[in-house]
Amino acid sequence: MSAEPTPAVASSGTDHHPRDMANAIRALAMDAVQKANSGHPGMPMGMADVATVLFQDFLHVDPSDPHWPDRDRFVLSNGHGSMLLYALHYLLGYEDMTLDELKNFRQIGARTAGHPEYGHALGIETTTGPLGQGITNAVGFALAERMMNARFGDDLVDHYTYVICGDGCLMEGISHEAIDLAGHLKLNKLIVLFDDNGISIDGKTELSTSTDQVARFKAAGWDSWHVDGHDVDAVRAAIERAKTSDKPVMIACKTVIGYGSPKLAGSEKSHGAPLGDEEIAATRKALLWESESFVIPDAVLKGWRAIAEKNKERRAEWEKRHAAHARKAEFDAAVACELPADFAEAMAAYRRKLSDEAPKLATRKSSEATLEVINAMTPLTIGGSADLTHSVFTQTKGLASVQAGDYGGRYIHYGIREHGMAAAMNGLALHGGVIPYGGTFMVFSDYSRPAIRLGALMGVRAIHVLTHDSIGLGEDGPTHQPVEHLAMLRATPNTWTFRPCDVVETAEAWELALSTDTTPSVLALSRQNLPTLRTEHRDENLTARGAYVLREASAAPQAILLATGSEVEIAVKAAAALEADGIPTRVVSVPCMELFRDQDGAYRAEVLPEGPVRVAIEAAVRQPWDWLLLGERGHWQRADFVGMTGFGASAPADRLYKEFGITPEDTVAKVKALL
Repeated sequence: MSAEPTPAVASSGTDHHPRDMANAIRALAMDAVQKANSGHPGMPMGMADVATVLFQDFLHVDPSDPHWPDRDRFVLSNGHGSMLLYALHYLLGYEDMTLDELKNFRQIGARTAGHPEYGHALGIETTTGPLGQGITNAVGFALAERMMNARFGDDLVDHYTYVICGDGCLMEGISHEAIDLAGHLKLNKLIVLFDDNGISIDGKTELSTSTDQVARFKAAGWDSWHVDGHDVDAVRAAIERAKTSDKPVMIACKTVIGYGSPKLAGSEKSHGAPLGDEEIAATRKALLWESESFVIPDAVLKGWRAIAEKNKERRAEWEKRHAAHARKAEFDAAVACELPADFAEAMAAYRRKLSDEAPKLATRKSSEATLEVINAMTPLTIGGSADLTHSVFTQTKGLASVQAGDYGGRYIHYGIREHGMAAAMNGLALHGGVIPYGGTFMVFSDYSRPAIRLGALMGVRAIHVLTHDSIGLGEDGPTHQPVEHLAMLRATPNTWTFRPCDVVETAEAWELALSTDTTPSVLALSRQNLPTLRTEHRDENLTARGAYVLREASAAPQAILLATGSEVEIAVKAAAALEADGIPTRVVSVPCMELFRDQDGAYRAEVLPEGPVRVAIEAAVRQPWDWLLLGERGHWQRADFVGMTGFGASAPADRLYKEFGITPEDTVAKVKALL
């Protein structure tokens, strides 16, 4: 591979050499970053040849119908190189990606954010930025494709997932989880194009890594090889070969970062800063690119637009098959993730049954019982766990395991890969046709948190089943006992964190988690058995209110006890003791703080009137409770908290609750001290 740029063919008449088309990407990347005085030109310039071959000859997307279900998925995992994606979308003719958008790169209100943001512009399949998330999302895309294909066949589902990633993505630990899972499952419709430029922000990658990535991917069950990333014929042959493999494929494309720049090519200096007007002029000269800033020659633009027209024809062929297909309606409903029309009615009937029977179950078991109902009702739900199936109870009867070559099941064994599971779930949800949920212990949300955050940022329906949610898990000790995790999850915008107190609230939480398509949900579930506290059926889903009066005081309340999950039982017992002492006490269950915050002021005032003292009870840290204790007409002199101030310990659950003062007796004492 030559480090010197190959001169472009003159862009005149109707001829358009692939190098001209690639140089259009380079020019737009240079110009947009320079105008913004911010951004990363090096990667788009280095991968322009690879991207041109990919989009020209292989990747099937139709800008006139960006949501075509059987389109190929493209993931720019190293999202700092976003101008590669934005340039491609302009050149292909996405209606919302105009030159003005490119000129407003990284500016407020523009579709061209610093990193690709799902929902900000058409055709952006996922939000990438934190390295490693994109390639792991792509595993979810590729898995969803195989599962949908198993269900509906080649006529309706037969597409590829292509990824461009860099050294940074492959250094992040999550990448190992991703490639290991993809190789194990033989996701052969997944092709990764690695920008093997040998450069990271600090300088040459040899400063920090000596991994042979081709050998690493082969060891994980992939086909993998090297190619000169600036030899368009070699790149084309490599992708053609990749499409014949029965394994996922990684092609290490040897490239020069900042390709074409006389002074900065091959240097980390071209990674994350504008090249400068003088160097851009020199680069244009070296590439024989004579057009002015943000100007693409007509012949080159026509060449790019012709690609889009060819893909439009491919989409039209698919639409003919789709229109004539016997399962068209079923497929469309699946793509739209439509729940059964009687879903709410069926869930209300199930809740009535629970209230009548009043079982005493750990909420992890309540979740399993609810999933038995839900999974039998809809084929959309796709379960899974990070190697804790028999503890988190996420695999119900009839959910066969997904295996390499057999993708007809509905249960994914993610292995001990919590981060990879959460990111793959985002990809599954983004692909469409499935609603993923996955289980692990709550303490391991420390590992999955970055992906949970990105799911919230994108607004995807991924459901995280987090069991063993407090010191109540007992003897495994403080390493496994979450105390700060509820606070972390509740602090994450656009996330519903449910901590149900019994079987009824658990069923309500599941109904809500499945009914939203813009918010990920967390279900924090107990290991220990809990009584049914909702023994009188209500047609209304009370958890949808976020908080509600579970037990009313005998008279105007002097005290209000607020609690979640396993501690609601403690609140009920404490209230009974206070009532016996002549202190009217209201018990408020708070299964979802976020939903309570969304209620109108009148309802919140009805539940939490000004005047009574307030004590919150939760086997976790106090931090997320202060807005309820001190705000909303509360006062610090008339509020207190029963919960954790540090880490837990190893002992049976009952002993731990006494040790840390999370008991009805301690609650009563704190109420009386406030009165």
